[in-house]
Amino acid sequence: MCGIVGIVDAGGVSIQLYYALYALQHRGQESAGISTFDGTNLHKFKGNGLVADVFSPSVLSDLHGTAGIGHVRYPTTGANLPENIQPLNFQFKEHFISLAHNGNLVNTCEIRAEYEQAGQIFTTTTDTEVIAKILMDEIGRSGCVEDAVRICMRRLLGSYSVVMMFDGIIYAFRDPLGIKPFCIGKTENGYMVASESVAVDALSAKFLRDVKPGELIRIDSEGIRCTQVAVAGKRAHCIFEYIYFARADAIIDGVLVYDVRRQIGHKLFEEDPVRADSVCSVPDSGTAYAIGYAEGSGIPFVESLMKNRYMGRTFIMPTQKEREKAVRIKLNPIPAHLKNKSVVLVDDSIVRGTTSKRIIEMMREAGAREVHMRIGSPAIKAPCYLGVDMPTREELIASDKIEDEVRHSITATTLHHISLDALVEAIGFEREDLCTGCLTGCYPLPIDGEQARPCKVDFLDSTFQSRLGSFEA
Repeated sequence: MCGIVGIVDAGGVSIQLYYALYALQHRGQESAGISTFDGTNLHKFKGNGLVADVFSPSVLSDLHGTAGIGHVRYPTTGANLPENIQPLNFQFKEHFISLAHNGNLVNTCEIRAEYEQAGQIFTTTTDTEVIAKILMDEIGRSGCVEDAVRICMRRLLGSYSVVMMFDGIIYAFRDPLGIKPFCIGKTENGYMVASESVAVDALSAKFLRDVKPGELIRIDSEGIRCTQVAVAGKRAHCIFEYIYFARADAIIDGVLVYDVRRQIGHKLFEEDPVRADSVCSVPDSGTAYAIGYAEGSGIPFVESLMKNRYMGRTFIMPTQKEREKAVRIKLNPIPAHLKNKSVVLVDDSIVRGTTSKRIIEMMREAGAREVHMRIGSPAIKAPCYLGVDMPTREELIASDKIEDEVRHSITATTLHHISLDALVEAIGFEREDLCTGCLTGCYPLPIDGEQARPCKVDFLDSTFQSRLGSFEA
């Protein structure tokens, strides 16, 4: 699930892009990149590592221009190779193009094979380059970027929020089901798009609204234009954004993530109450859930695991071995808060179960008498094909185990996952407007070998209609 941002601002964009990516760092820790355009030349810099490690003041000062895009990468399709770091940059018929993508296509192999059969070559292993090939092919034919985006959206199957800079004009579009988040903000001297509203907040910009599913946004020095390219019979917002991936202070499709997680904590207590001395979270992803559980139960919230704030997110580390080694460095139990105590331990999800087991072992070693684990998502039963690097069914602890077997495996005193109905109610959308593939094994798009409940997508009139300054909900 990566993080993307695009900005057009008369005051210059390199520092703004840097801070926006810093705010989106939780969405990807493998690499970061920025491309800017100064009216004549494309400037770019990218590298492996965190945003603060990749960019220095001298690097940022060389990224001239009033338009630019940025990306932080979390790999799903494509290996950890230097050529896969985004944005991808091209020179095409005297035009300067830069492209970044958040999501995962499920028909990458088919489209790539088609282009290779026609003699095209690829320099990366990412699905982002597939998107770029389609766009450049169609721009070469028609000369119209907007029409190329329309044709591209007809061909893509999967999740995508895309930002493209074409000679200093920013184009942004979102898949018709709205699987990946995307929003619009107003900066001091222009406009921006970003994966989450927290990037808008970081620039003291004004959050305007989400990019609508199937919508195309065009931003240049004159302002912003929006048009609806496609309309689907339903939406399929990624449920895992609300469970884990988005920052708690983000507004995703009109919903404050923190409020969802706190409400889930209330429902966890209502569904399976337990007597305990304290409520503790696995920080930071479990904190809002734990606060809600404490509010609902009346059991005091007590920090019993202290997080090393300089550690990243272990879920998105590339290997299981790295995740396991990171647990003890990342979390330290507080014996004075655990000795002889019965504790409700609240976390967002259990994936493989190895991290949960290690945390519970650490708490018992620190003196906890009982550890009642409460989870803010239903059991994860199936892999994700649409942008979250979920493991195979064989690696998912709940894919072939009932809840009590999972409890025994992670050594918890008791275990309860929130029900899917309660989770959906806490988010506030209709169930059919959420992608629940990882929880149910039924996906909103056709995927080979999997159950699916796809819907019809209608592509609208090709006339690009300007709606300058129009931000109706």
